[in-house]
Amino acid sequence: MFRFLEEKFVPVAARVGNQRHLVAIRDGFITIMPLTIVGSLAVLINNLPIDFYQNALDSIWKHETWTQWGGNMWGATFGIISLLLAFTIAYNLAKSYDKDGLSAGVISLSSYMTFGTFGEGGLTGLTTGTGGIFIAIIIALLSTEVFCRLSGNRRLLIKMPDGVPPAVSKSFAALLPAIITIGIFALVRTIISAGFDIPDIVGSFYAAIQEPFMGLTNTWVAALLLAFIPTFLWTLGVHGANIIEPFMQTINLPAIDANVAAISAGETAPYIVNKPFFDAFINMGGSGTTIALIIAIFIIARKNKQYNTVGKLSTAPGIFNINEPLLFGLPIVLNPILFIPFILTPMINVTIAFFATKWGWVPAATVPVPWTTPPIINGFLVTQSWRGAVLSILLIVVAVCIYLPFLAMANRVAKQEEKRNAELETQNVEV
Repeated sequence: MFRFLEEKFVPVAARVGNQRHLVAIRDGFITIMPLTIVGSLAVLINNLPIDFYQNALDSIWKHETWTQWGGNMWGATFGIISLLLAFTIAYNLAKSYDKDGLSAGVISLSSYMTFGTFGEGGLTGLTTGTGGIFIAIIIALLSTEVFCRLSGNRRLLIKMPDGVPPAVSKSFAALLPAIITIGIFALVRTIISAGFDIPDIVGSFYAAIQEPFMGLTNTWVAALLLAFIPTFLWTLGVHGANIIEPFMQTINLPAIDANVAAISAGETAPYIVNKPFFDAFINMGGSGTTIALIIAIFIIARKNKQYNTVGKLSTAPGIFNINEPLLFGLPIVLNPILFIPFILTPMINVTIAFFATKWGWVPAATVPVPWTTPPIINGFLVTQSWRGAVLSILLIVVAVCIYLPFLAMANRVAKQEEKRNAELETQNVEV
């Protein structure tokens, strides 16, 4: 089976993982990660559920005053997330074509703005914030494709004298492609607005497609698939998290934004499935909840030299959710015994965490913290509740129990192979 998957499936999965458009989306989201972390800190500042903290700040300033600080941080990060993505995705895609990434990013941003909805004070919050993410991604990819093809046409190149600064030469070289690209998207916007009577394209797209799509992904079945795909790909040696990351991010930021808005209004958070949820409860130690595998190694396989050594080397990175030493050191990749709990554990844990959240036992994940945040601490921060930390502990215990029998089996097989190799060496010496 592994030979068949390695020969037939892995090459296809590797090509998908290296597909330039998916890589550009992934890298575009990674570029703005520091800003999403700043936005998450704003949520913590405004909503940290500690009475002493809230009362202390209320005694210094009015509640409406001191929360403006976090609100301003949120507005400067999540509030302009679609604009940022329109630039960063286009930039990374153009660089993959060895084109002018800066010009592509600016043109993409301008093209997206042609689809924006303007109010009395300028662009609406839905256009700049998480509501426009899907359209921003689509326009970033399409506008960059158009720009890259036009910028390779010598007839559209405006050459400047040798003494002109490089920045000026680049801007003039991109002038005609920019005019054509932005003009095309402005024309498309005009046709849609006038011909189909849709003045608010972003709002209409959000209501018709993006919001229902997010609702479909907010199910137990979708959560199971999101837990299964990256671990299955990892068992074949393909970086599954990288392949699924663009999809996770497109549902992640709008879900977080909607959760924060609902909680601020005193309502129940509508979205369970998002990236903080997976980072806190599923990917503890890395894909496959491998922090539990490290613990299981120290419980049952300490006498196995290979496992004990790999376990010790993997402990420090595992605490920060980095598990490549474990995946390739034991190995888990192409391992017919350990690949079963590696895939099974996240699916069981996602089921427990999903229904614990759905039934109100644990608050929904609303704060995107860095994925390298250690387990248990992560559970507390994303839910802003001690119950999130308790759920993380419970899931680790469950995961250890799942890994133990398979690890015992793998350990027994390893000992048999060591004994067999020792006997072969003895026979060779005697011969």
